[in-house]
Amino acid sequence: MNVNCKEKDPSSLREEGNTLFKNGNIQGALCCYTKALNLSDNQSESAILYRNRAACYLKLEDYAKAEIDASKALDTDPGDVKARFRRAQAMQKLGKMDQAFLDAQKCAHMEPKNKAFQDMLRQLGAQIQQKAKQLSSTDARVQQMFKVLLDTAAQASDRQKAAQNLVVLSREEAGAEQIFRNDGVKLLQRLLQSEQGEIMLSALRTLVGLCTGHQSRTMAIVNELGMEELCAVMGSGGEAVSLATHHLLQVMFEALTEGMRREIRGKDEAILPEPSRELRSMLRHLVEMLPASKVSGPGRDSAINLLVKQVPRKSQKDPDNSLALWVIDQGLKKILEVGGTVPELANGPPLTDNTHMSCSVLLSKLYDDLKSDKERENFSRLCEEYVQHNFDCLGMESKLRAIQTVSVLLQGPSDVGNRTLEMSGIMDTIISLCASQDLTHQQVAVEALIHAAGKAKRASFITANGVALLKDLYKKSENDRIRVRALVGLCKLGSAGGTDFSMKQFAEGSTLKLAKQCRKWLCNESLPQNSRRWAIEGLAYLTFDADVKEELAEDSQSLSAMFQLAKSEDKTVLFAVGSTLVNCTNSYDVDKPDPQMVELAKYAKQHVPEEHPKDAPSFVQQRLAKLLEAGVVSALVCMVKQESPALTESCRECISRVFLALVDRQEDRGTVVAQGGGKALIPLATEGTDVGKIKAAQALAKIAITSNPEIAFPGERIYEVVRPLVSLLALDCTLLQNFEALMALTNLAGISERLRQKIIKEKAVPKVEGYMFEEHELVRAAATECMCNLVLSTEVQKLFVAPGNDRLKLLVLYSGEDDERLRKAAAGTLAMLTSEQPELCARVPGTTSHWLEILQALLLSESLELQHRGVVITLNLMKAERELAERLMESEALEILLVLAKGGTPEQSAISRAAQQCLDTALQYGIIKSNRGKDGEGKHPLAGTEP
Repeated sequence: MNVNCKEKDPSSLREEGNTLFKNGNIQGALCCYTKALNLSDNQSESAILYRNRAACYLKLEDYAKAEIDASKALDTDPGDVKARFRRAQAMQKLGKMDQAFLDAQKCAHMEPKNKAFQDMLRQLGAQIQQKAKQLSSTDARVQQMFKVLLDTAAQASDRQKAAQNLVVLSREEAGAEQIFRNDGVKLLQRLLQSEQGEIMLSALRTLVGLCTGHQSRTMAIVNELGMEELCAVMGSGGEAVSLATHHLLQVMFEALTEGMRREIRGKDEAILPEPSRELRSMLRHLVEMLPASKVSGPGRDSAINLLVKQVPRKSQKDPDNSLALWVIDQGLKKILEVGGTVPELANGPPLTDNTHMSCSVLLSKLYDDLKSDKERENFSRLCEEYVQHNFDCLGMESKLRAIQTVSVLLQGPSDVGNRTLEMSGIMDTIISLCASQDLTHQQVAVEALIHAAGKAKRASFITANGVALLKDLYKKSENDRIRVRALVGLCKLGSAGGTDFSMKQFAEGSTLKLAKQCRKWLCNESLPQNSRRWAIEGLAYLTFDADVKEELAEDSQSLSAMFQLAKSEDKTVLFAVGSTLVNCTNSYDVDKPDPQMVELAKYAKQHVPEEHPKDAPSFVQQRLAKLLEAGVVSALVCMVKQESPALTESCRECISRVFLALVDRQEDRGTVVAQGGGKALIPLATEGTDVGKIKAAQALAKIAITSNPEIAFPGERIYEVVRPLVSLLALDCTLLQNFEALMALTNLAGISERLRQKIIKEKAVPKVEGYMFEEHELVRAAATECMCNLVLSTEVQKLFVAPGNDRLKLLVLYSGEDDERLRKAAAGTLAMLTSEQPELCARVPGTTSHWLEILQALLLSESLELQHRGVVITLNLMKAERELAERLMESEALEILLVLAKGGTPEQSAISRAAQQCLDTALQYGIIKSNRGKDGEGKHPLAGTEP
């Protein structure tokens, strides 16, 4: 009877953990030791368990936990040499060379003859000497650079070169530490105050090097420089300096928040207070920057971007949304103030073309981070109060701010936007302002009308009341800004039927006319960029119509103009471009109705969605080819690189969908990789919506199947591909996604041991094993092929060696299946295992009574690959045990091997050599005798009795 772990005593759990550890099941051992520790009340027993668990953490490369557990063991028994050695190993990996050396020295003193201790001492001694030498050299370089930078009489070129060298030095740990310890922060502060662009950039980049991954230095720098000064630099003017400061603050946030999640706070192991005070201070200064009139447009965008990234929870499973609540309490009105700013009016803070969209994204993120109806109601109430306050104020400017705020809310948390839109007088004012003679009034009102039209509950109202108005504006307005926006409003209303060919709002041909005008605006370079952007917004709606898709794909000039805008500084265009491309490539999800339900619906005279003839696969393939020819990949790659709130999760999903469509044809994958698509897909597969990540991961899988992964994902990038591929081995993914992931992982697992270890570390092996039982024969075969490459790793081999499992039996049975692909994979895995782990050979006969028939069937196969696998397995069995050799030689295998040994064609040479080795092995055992031919040409072994 199996005893549940929870019912066992600590001693039994420890023994079970020891067995699992020896068999290579490190996670299982870790679980047993942890359960035992929770049950143990014996100090000595706990010390042993901590020591054992430290060994597990070392194997799992979690060196911080290994050090903690080894230290706990030593607290009880300072003479435990194993625990001390494990702590030394952990500290060496953590870069604490001096402390590791002391522990290794004590180990060597306790056991002077232990070679492992002596080797570690020598290794650590050499590393400490090298570090001291490096620090000495680095110190001299730092001092020289400081001297040049502080010398006001030095030439500008020399100072700039010294500043750039400082950046390079800060990227090395030794250099960063020397800069920090030599009062470098004060020097960098002086450089930030120099108001010389290049010098300021170098100072900011040096600070990035000092803060990256180091909490203690980051806290000291935040306190020494002060957030007020950093925010002043970010909001000072130049876009390059603003972006560099944004990057520095992002690194600071990451260092502080990562430090809070870890028990290790810095590489120097300083004892530090919680960094929450510094984090709140940073957030408070960012919120205060938002409405400040002295802050530049790019600086404001950077502040909003940082709030978007740092405030919301990274996972909805995290119960703590206090940062979002704090920002709403302290800063929601400030965000709305920026969102409600009309740039054409003189009394607002400076904005960029991206600011309103960034505010919408921030508001949406804050709203989505709320956990209860009460919190959401409070958010909505604050927004309504702000809009109402401005709307009720005397003067048109306040009303315009109210309407602009509604527009921003409609693009962000649309539920809240709809509530403000329904407030008394708002919609009527928007409609009336559309007819205003003032261009600014018209523009604000038309944009609000467009955003309102995108909401289903308002579309019908606007279709009835606003279409005539928009048409009038489009035809009669003399201003291009108004005309293009009116055109987009008409496009939105004209696309209300979506992809349903039978549901069209406007007369036949109207959408094509609107699309033609949009393409005309798009290609008109005399128009300002933010007006041309609206043309793409219109196409994003009109391309639901397949006729519009076809005309756009044929228009290379329009495609080129769209891709140029996608690469521009105007980030607000990203989602519109993504949506347009999703429509053109038909990469949206389509639920095909059940044919029987369609017939029933027709009988009941209900509406049945119809697909446009030009949405057929052949048309889609032609459009994809034209998009590739026009340079769609380089545009998508640029879009992914954008550091902007406008690159929302939905936008990332659109890009992922398009990439997946582009790599669908095998012959197009090389083009996508050559233009940077492989690199761009990796972040898409790790961040964004669940659907977007899956689509990007599937695109990566398709590339890894047919391209050389080492070329498609060069250097370290290939290791980043593993996790997305493993994510496709899930029940909520389709069988096609499972299959493609297994194929891709098979290719990766065949490249190197380091890649196999990465796959193992991502916990892929149990998932691959699960798919080896899949009913679908292609998926089952692909999983077995993947296992065939994974067993090249000793860690996976040990899983088969471990007692009490049927892994070997499954391989033997699969080697006798009808599916040739599955047989090849299973027999290949069996050949590898019986070669690398000879002890498995003796277990083969116990797997099934048909093992000999299966082996003989492999030897007799018409497939040379199966024959070769069968001969290698036979050879491994015979070499492993004489008894197995006897059983094989007593069967029909002898006659088959005699025939195979004679060879024939060059393709059979490997088979004949292996068959001859089998016969030679039997001859050496004395199981068979040699019978030399009359002409003495060679050996012809014959079965015989033992001598």
